[in-house]
Amino acid sequence: VKCPEPCAAACNEPCVVACPDSRVIIFPPPVVVTFPGPILTTYPQETVVGSTESAELAAAVES
Repeated sequence: VKCPEPCAAACNEPCVVACPDSRVIIFPPPVVVTFPGPILTTYPQETVVGSTESAELAAAVES
């Protein structure tokens, strides 16, 4: 039985989301302080592994 060449595809792209800044007013005297918003970073991954001949291989194994 000849095994088919495996094929694989992967994707790994960064996803960055920045939230708006927050402001606080302090009394007295009035002072405005700006706190930078958080930055959320994730790295989602998608992977597909298979074979172009998997149906043919399954048929050969079953017979």
